[in-house]
Amino acid sequence: MNLFLALASAMVLGSADFVGGLATKTARAVVVVVWSNAAGLATALILVGLLSSSGTGWNEALWGGLAGLCGSAGAVLLYHALANGVMSLVAPTTAAAAAALPVMAGVLTGDRLSALAVLGVVCALAAVLLVSLTGGSDQESDGRRKMLQSVGLALLAGAGFGAFFVFLAHTPKDASLWPLVWARCASLSLLLVIGFARRTSLRLPAPPAKLALLSGVLDMGSSALFLIAVKSGGSLAIMGLLASLYPISTVLLARMVLKERIRPVQQLGVALAVGSVVLLAWN
Repeated sequence: MNLFLALASAMVLGSADFVGGLATKTARAVVVVVWSNAAGLATALILVGLLSSSGTGWNEALWGGLAGLCGSAGAVLLYHALANGVMSLVAPTTAAAAAALPVMAGVLTGDRLSALAVLGVVCALAAVLLVSLTGGSDQESDGRRKMLQSVGLALLAGAGFGAFFVFLAHTPKDASLWPLVWARCASLSLLLVIGFARRTSLRLPAPPAKLALLSGVLDMGSSALFLIAVKSGGSLAIMGLLASLYPISTVLLARMVLKERIRPVQQLGVALAVGSVVLLAWN
Protein backbone atom coordinates (compact mmCIF):
# COMPACT_ATOMS: atom_id res chain seq x y z
CA MET A 1 0.00 0.00 0.00
CA ASN A 2 2.83 2.41 0.84
CA LEU A 3 4.48 1.76 -2.52
CA PHE A 4 1.19 2.49 -4.30
CA LEU A 5 0.78 5.77 -2.40
CA ALA A 6 4.33 6.85 -3.26
CA LEU A 7 3.84 6.04 -6.93
CA ALA A 8 0.48 7.84 -6.95
CA SER A 9 2.25 10.83 -5.37
CA ALA A 10 4.76 10.77 -8.22
CA MET A 11 2.12 10.71 -10.94
CA VAL A 12 0.16 13.57 -9.37
CA LEU A 13 3.32 15.64 -8.84
CA GLY A 14 4.34 15.15 -12.46
CA SER A 15 0.95 16.46 -13.57
CA ALA A 16 1.32 19.45 -11.24
CA ASP A 17 4.73 20.29 -12.71
CA PHE A 18 3.40 20.03 -16.25
CA VAL A 19 0.50 22.37 -15.50
CA GLY A 20 2.75 24.79 -13.61
CA GLY A 21 5.26 24.72 -16.45
CA LEU A 22 2.51 25.70 -18.89
CA ALA A 23 1.60 28.65 -16.68
CA THR A 24 5.18 29.93 -16.70
CA LYS A 25 5.19 30.07 -20.49
CA THR A 26 3.19 33.31 -20.20
CA ALA A 27 3.87 34.45 -16.61
CA ARG A 28 6.80 34.90 -14.21
CA ALA A 29 7.78 31.76 -12.35
CA VAL A 30 7.80 33.43 -8.92
CA VAL A 31 4.27 34.75 -9.39
CA VAL A 32 3.04 31.36 -10.57
CA VAL A 33 4.58 29.70 -7.50
CA VAL A 34 2.91 32.26 -5.20
CA TRP A 35 -0.50 31.46 -6.66
CA SER A 36 0.27 27.75 -6.58
CA ASN A 37 1.32 27.93 -2.93
CA ALA A 38 -1.82 29.85 -2.01
CA ALA A 39 -3.96 27.14 -3.61
CA GLY A 40 -1.83 24.49 -1.90
CA LEU A 41 -2.31 26.12 1.51
CA ALA A 42 -6.07 26.25 1.06
CA THR A 43 -6.06 22.59 0.00
CA ALA A 44 -3.89 21.63 3.00
CA LEU A 45 -6.27 23.34 5.42
CA ILE A 46 -9.19 21.47 3.89
CA LEU A 47 -7.34 18.15 4.15
CA VAL A 48 -6.38 18.83 7.76
CA GLY A 49 -9.98 19.63 8.60
CA LEU A 50 -11.21 16.43 6.96
CA LEU A 51 -8.49 13.95 7.92
CA SER A 52 -6.59 15.28 10.95
CA SER A 53 -7.77 15.40 14.53
CA SER A 54 -4.48 15.88 16.41
CA GLY A 55 -2.99 19.25 17.28
CA THR A 56 0.26 20.76 16.12
CA GLY A 57 3.63 21.31 17.82
CA TRP A 58 6.97 23.04 17.38
CA ASN A 59 8.70 19.99 15.87
CA GLU A 60 6.28 19.58 13.01
CA ALA A 61 6.18 23.36 12.48
CA LEU A 62 9.99 23.45 12.25
CA TRP A 63 10.44 20.48 9.93
CA GLY A 64 7.38 21.35 7.90
CA GLY A 65 8.58 24.94 7.52
CA LEU A 66 12.05 23.86 6.38
CA ALA A 67 10.47 21.44 3.90
CA GLY A 68 8.27 24.22 2.56
CA LEU A 69 11.17 26.62 2.03
CA CYS A 70 13.18 23.99 0.15
CA GLY A 71 10.19 22.88 -1.91
CA SER A 72 9.33 26.47 -2.80
CA ALA A 73 12.88 27.19 -3.97
CA GLY A 74 12.83 23.99 -6.00
CA ALA A 75 9.51 24.93 -7.60
CA VAL A 76 10.70 28.39 -8.65
CA LEU A 77 13.87 26.96 -10.18
CA LEU A 78 11.97 24.14 -11.89
CA TYR A 79 9.39 26.47 -13.41
CA HIS A 80 12.17 28.71 -14.72
CA ALA A 81 13.75 25.63 -16.33
CA LEU A 82 10.43 24.38 -17.72
CA ALA A 83 9.59 27.79 -19.18
CA ASN A 84 12.93 28.08 -20.99
CA GLY A 85 13.71 24.44 -21.77
CA VAL A 86 12.13 21.21 -22.97
CA MET A 87 9.82 19.66 -20.40
CA SER A 88 10.64 16.10 -21.36
CA LEU A 89 14.34 16.79 -20.64
CA VAL A 90 14.12 19.09 -17.63
CA ALA A 91 11.73 16.90 -15.63
CA PRO A 92 13.87 13.71 -15.63
CA THR A 93 17.00 15.70 -14.75
CA THR A 94 15.23 17.25 -11.77
CA ALA A 95 13.94 13.86 -10.70
CA ALA A 96 17.40 12.29 -10.82
CA ALA A 97 18.75 14.95 -8.44
CA ALA A 98 15.70 14.70 -6.18
CA ALA A 99 16.01 10.92 -6.05
CA ALA A 100 19.72 10.94 -5.22
CA LEU A 101 19.50 13.34 -2.27
CA PRO A 102 17.56 11.05 0.12
CA VAL A 103 20.08 8.31 -0.61
CA MET A 104 23.00 10.64 0.09
CA ALA A 105 21.33 11.78 3.30
CA GLY A 106 21.03 8.16 4.33
CA VAL A 107 24.73 7.56 3.64
CA LEU A 108 25.70 10.52 5.80
CA THR A 109 23.64 9.10 8.66
CA GLY A 110 25.22 5.65 8.40
CA ASP A 111 23.30 3.84 5.67
CA ARG A 112 25.24 1.76 3.15
CA LEU A 113 24.54 1.90 -0.59
CA SER A 114 23.80 -1.32 -2.41
CA ALA A 115 25.29 -2.12 -5.81
CA LEU A 116 21.98 -1.12 -7.45
CA ALA A 117 22.02 2.26 -5.70
CA VAL A 118 25.59 2.95 -6.87
CA LEU A 119 24.57 2.02 -10.42
CA GLY A 120 21.58 4.35 -10.11
CA VAL A 121 23.80 7.30 -9.15
CA VAL A 122 26.09 6.60 -12.12
CA CYS A 123 23.08 6.47 -14.45
CA ALA A 124 21.83 9.78 -13.05
CA LEU A 125 25.17 11.49 -13.76
CA ALA A 126 25.29 10.05 -17.27
CA ALA A 127 21.71 11.20 -17.86
CA VAL A 128 22.61 14.78 -16.98
CA LEU A 129 25.39 14.77 -19.56
CA LEU A 130 23.24 13.24 -22.30
CA VAL A 131 20.23 15.50 -21.88
CA SER A 132 22.58 18.50 -22.11
CA LEU A 133 23.58 17.60 -25.67
CA THR A 134 21.72 19.52 -28.37
CA GLY A 135 24.04 19.14 -31.35
CA GLY A 136 27.16 20.96 -32.54
CA SER A 137 26.02 23.21 -35.40
CA ASP A 138 26.54 26.98 -35.14
CA GLN A 139 22.83 27.70 -35.38
CA GLU A 140 22.26 25.47 -32.36
CA SER A 141 24.96 27.04 -30.16
CA ASP A 142 22.50 29.41 -28.49
CA GLY A 143 20.12 26.52 -27.95
CA ARG A 144 22.91 24.48 -26.38
CA ARG A 145 23.76 27.23 -23.91
CA LYS A 146 20.08 27.62 -23.10
CA MET A 147 19.77 23.88 -22.55
CA LEU A 148 22.81 23.80 -20.26
CA GLN A 149 21.29 26.60 -18.19
CA SER A 150 18.01 24.69 -17.98
CA VAL A 151 19.82 21.54 -16.85
CA GLY A 152 21.69 23.51 -14.17
CA LEU A 153 18.42 24.94 -12.88
CA ALA A 154 16.88 21.47 -13.01
CA LEU A 155 19.67 20.05 -10.84
CA LEU A 156 19.22 22.80 -8.25
CA ALA A 157 15.46 22.30 -8.33
CA GLY A 158 15.96 18.58 -7.75
CA ALA A 159 18.11 19.33 -4.72
CA GLY A 160 15.30 21.46 -3.33
CA PHE A 161 12.73 18.72 -3.85
CA GLY A 162 15.03 16.10 -2.37
CA ALA A 163 15.46 18.26 0.74
CA PHE A 164 11.67 18.63 0.88
CA PHE A 165 11.30 14.84 1.06
CA VAL A 166 14.01 14.54 3.73
CA PHE A 167 12.66 17.28 5.99
CA LEU A 168 9.04 16.19 5.63
CA ALA A 169 9.96 12.65 6.64
CA HIS A 170 11.55 13.98 9.86
CA THR A 171 8.25 15.31 11.17
CA PRO A 172 6.76 13.49 14.20
CA LYS A 173 4.92 10.25 13.52
CA ASP A 174 1.71 11.64 15.04
CA ALA A 175 1.85 14.93 13.15
CA SER A 176 -0.77 13.81 10.61
CA LEU A 177 -1.05 16.36 7.76
CA TRP A 178 -0.22 19.48 9.78
CA PRO A 179 3.39 19.69 8.46
CA LEU A 180 1.94 20.37 5.02
CA VAL A 181 0.14 23.43 6.38
CA TRP A 182 3.33 24.74 7.97
CA ALA A 183 5.27 23.99 4.80
CA ARG A 184 2.94 26.13 2.72
CA CYS A 185 2.81 28.89 5.34
CA ALA A 186 6.61 29.14 5.35
CA SER A 187 7.04 29.04 1.59
CA LEU A 188 4.18 31.43 0.87
CA SER A 189 5.40 33.92 3.49
CA LEU A 190 8.92 33.92 2.03
CA LEU A 191 7.66 34.37 -1.52
CA LEU A 192 5.37 37.23 -0.52
CA VAL A 193 8.19 39.01 1.32
CA ILE A 194 10.46 38.68 -1.72
CA GLY A 195 7.68 39.83 -4.01
CA PHE A 196 6.89 42.89 -1.93
CA ALA A 197 10.58 43.75 -1.51
CA ARG A 198 11.04 43.68 -5.28
CA ARG A 199 7.67 45.36 -5.87
CA THR A 200 6.66 42.46 -8.09
CA SER A 201 3.08 42.51 -9.28
CA LEU A 202 1.31 39.33 -8.22
CA ARG A 203 -1.45 39.70 -10.77
CA LEU A 204 -1.96 36.95 -13.30
CA PRO A 205 -4.17 36.83 -16.39
CA ALA A 206 -6.98 34.30 -16.18
CA PRO A 207 -5.40 31.46 -18.22
CA PRO A 208 -2.09 31.16 -16.28
CA ALA A 209 -3.91 31.90 -13.00
CA LYS A 210 -6.18 28.90 -13.49
CA LEU A 211 -3.19 26.70 -14.35
CA ALA A 212 -1.26 27.93 -11.29
CA LEU A 213 -4.18 27.21 -8.96
CA LEU A 214 -4.65 23.74 -10.43
CA SER A 215 -0.92 23.08 -10.06
CA GLY A 216 -1.11 24.04 -6.39
CA VAL A 217 -4.01 21.69 -5.69
CA LEU A 218 -2.28 18.80 -7.46
CA ASP A 219 1.04 19.51 -5.74
CA MET A 220 -0.60 19.46 -2.31
CA GLY A 221 -2.39 16.22 -3.17
CA SER A 222 0.97 14.71 -4.08
CA SER A 223 2.55 15.89 -0.82
CA ALA A 224 -0.33 14.45 1.20
CA LEU A 225 0.04 11.06 -0.48
CA PHE A 226 3.79 11.06 0.18
CA LEU A 227 3.42 12.04 3.84
CA ILE A 228 0.80 9.37 4.44
CA ALA A 229 3.06 6.77 2.81
CA VAL A 230 6.03 7.75 5.02
CA LYS A 231 4.02 7.99 8.24
CA SER A 232 2.41 4.61 7.55
CA GLY A 233 5.77 2.93 7.96
CA GLY A 234 7.35 3.45 4.56
CA SER A 235 11.11 3.95 4.36
CA LEU A 236 12.26 7.50 3.51
CA ALA A 237 14.75 6.18 0.94
CA ILE A 238 12.18 4.02 -0.83
CA MET A 239 9.21 6.39 -0.57
CA GLY A 240 11.27 9.45 -1.54
CA LEU A 241 12.81 7.73 -4.50
CA LEU A 242 9.53 6.31 -5.77
CA ALA A 243 7.96 9.75 -5.44
CA SER A 244 10.74 11.01 -7.70
CA LEU A 245 9.33 9.01 -10.60
CA TYR A 246 7.10 11.99 -11.39
CA PRO A 247 8.80 12.83 -14.72
CA ILE A 248 7.01 9.86 -16.26
CA SER A 249 3.69 11.70 -16.21
CA THR A 250 5.35 15.03 -17.09
CA VAL A 251 7.03 13.53 -20.17
CA LEU A 252 3.85 11.73 -21.26
CA LEU A 253 1.79 14.91 -20.96
CA ALA A 254 4.46 16.94 -22.79
CA ARG A 255 4.45 14.42 -25.62
CA MET A 256 0.65 14.22 -25.86
CA VAL A 257 -0.22 17.90 -25.34
CA LEU A 258 2.82 19.83 -26.59
CA LYS A 259 4.02 17.28 -29.15
CA GLU A 260 7.59 17.73 -27.91
CA ARG A 261 10.37 15.90 -29.74
CA ILE A 262 13.89 15.20 -28.54
CA ARG A 263 16.98 13.82 -30.26
CA PRO A 264 17.87 10.11 -29.86
CA VAL A 265 20.84 10.84 -27.61
CA GLN A 266 18.57 12.92 -25.40
CA GLN A 267 15.99 10.13 -25.37
CA LEU A 268 18.72 7.88 -24.00
CA GLY A 269 19.39 10.49 -21.30
CA VAL A 270 15.71 10.56 -20.38
CA ALA A 271 15.66 6.77 -20.16
CA LEU A 272 18.77 6.76 -17.96
CA ALA A 273 17.30 9.42 -15.68
CA VAL A 274 14.11 7.46 -15.13
CA GLY A 275 16.10 4.23 -14.86
CA SER A 276 18.34 5.75 -12.21
CA VAL A 277 15.30 6.54 -10.07
CA VAL A 278 14.05 2.96 -10.41
CA LEU A 279 17.46 1.54 -9.44
CA LEU A 280 17.69 3.84 -6.44
CA ALA A 281 14.18 2.89 -5.39
CA TRP A 282 15.28 -0.75 -5.22
CA ASN A 283 18.12 0.15 -2.85
